Amino acid sequence: MQIYLARNNQQAGPYTLEQLNQMLANQQVMLTDLAWHQGMTEWKALGELTQGKSVYQPEGYIAPAPTPETPVFQNNQTEKTSYGQQPRVSARKNELASIPSRILAKIVDLLLWLPATFILTAFFTPEQEARFAELNQEFMNVVLSSDADPAMAQQLQTQMFEMFSQQAWLATAVYLLIMLAIQAFLIAKSGQSIGKKLTKIKIVDADSGEKTSLLRAFTIRSVLFIFFNIMFMPLSLIIDWAFGLGKKRQTLHDKLAKTQVVKQ
Repeated sequence: MQIYLARNNQQAGPYTLEQLNQMLANQQVMLTDLAWHQGMTEWKALGELTQGKSVYQPEGYIAPAPTPETPVFQNNQTEKTSYGQQPRVSARKNELASIPSRILAKIVDLLLWLPATFILTAFFTPEQEARFAELNQEFMNVVLSSDADPAMAQQLQTQMFEMFSQQAWLATAVYLLIMLAIQAFLIAKSGQSIGKKLTKIKIVDADSGEKTSLLRAFTIRSVLFIFFNIMFMPLSLIIDWAFGLGKKRQTLHDKLAKTQVVKQ
């Protein structure tokens, strides 16, 4: 049995069934890698062939004919090349997501963080609520005034933060962790955050057009840029999305993660 593998738009092989199972055992190949051998009509993920196991045991295996043909992996459709011609892997063609749909998805995802601010004030007594509202009004007056005093604004902000109890901070942290876990799970599963699910767009590898790793799709694109934006907002946001106006519509975090956002 001659088995071909493909990952990130790169093809390798052929391998024997024994070699493939040895590489699976040694974790040299992943269950997300694509595979094809004679008798298959299209490329499939190894995990689908092995049913999630680290060993491939094809049912009803029959020795290949002397002159097999190998399909070309392209756009999820099977084409064939003659025997002896190396199979090639082409990037899957996806339609890029529009800028408005990406912005809408981002707004939806940001709105999911708003409950955290209400959790912080949920532990206030009526007196604390009144005092917090007073400090907040003073803070807004200072910030919006023509001769704004940064030191006074910082002082008022510090006073507001000091009013939040330890229980409020803990509850907020738990909520944020739960939201991060939910978003990470959804992105790992389908390349879609909640906002992207609603707008029917998803994150894919920029080269192959296939689903990418959680590290790139979530950790680099989201978590890393949360801290980046906290430190350099709003300049970081402007620069990040300015990149998205290019031909490939890759924002700065897309380029760093080597991803694209496409229509579902």
